[in-house]
Amino acid sequence: MRKTFIAGNWKMNKTPSEAVAFAKELVVSLKDSDTKLMIAPSMTAISQVADVIKGSNIILGAQNMASVESGARTGETSVLMLKDLGVEAVILGHSERRSIYGESDVLINEKIKLALSHNLEVLFCIGETLEEREAGKAEEVCFSQTELGLKGISAEEMKNIVIAYEPVWAIGTGKTASPEDAQAIHKAIRGKIEELYSKEVAEKVIIQYGGSVKPGNVKELMAQPDIDGGLIGGAALDTDSFTALANYNK
Repeated sequence: MRKTFIAGNWKMNKTPSEAVAFAKELVVSLKDSDTKLMIAPSMTAISQVADVIKGSNIILGAQNMASVESGARTGETSVLMLKDLGVEAVILGHSERRSIYGESDVLINEKIKLALSHNLEVLFCIGETLEEREAGKAEEVCFSQTELGLKGISAEEMKNIVIAYEPVWAIGTGKTASPEDAQAIHKAIRGKIEELYSKEVAEKVIIQYGGSVKPGNVKELMAQPDIDGGLIGGAALDTDSFTALANYNK
């Protein structure tokens, strides 16, 4: 049985002091949640937030990392640095990294392999643009990103992979794929995992939905058989809304 996984991606929001205050509120409001939970602050706040959530039921995540452990990579953050701060999971392949910063499937695959080699859980993001969806290429794009991103990843390593399906046109726009449309893509992605690995691996892999998930639509989304959680953006920046998402089943 797959456990629901709700993860908050704070993106470039909250100063370190704001992040600390917010994390303190979440530790209290989420202490009774039976959902798997993660928050990913900005890099400048990770150390302080780590101290706040230590010993709680909240996993510390990072929003990105470099594809190499160290060296001449100005402005980047090493997996070694993240591990030293207590980070347990990392978001890789987010559409904003792909579209704004030009990250390729090859680079994302390198990052995934490095993260896994250091025992980090990876939230691997895939998803199509509006143009690709309207052209009837949603599944094709997701399949390609999945296959290239997981190239060289073993079935054993898949235990530390979470796939986050984020239709690019629904991120931060207020638009959301209908529960039925989201389920169709999630089911197709699970089928692709079965094709690449096995039915057993496919049945165990957690596939999150991301794209304007909020308290008003979370129950309908989570009721779908192949949607196992959410990678939350805007709604993860408020204590009440993120708590409501985490406790959607209560």
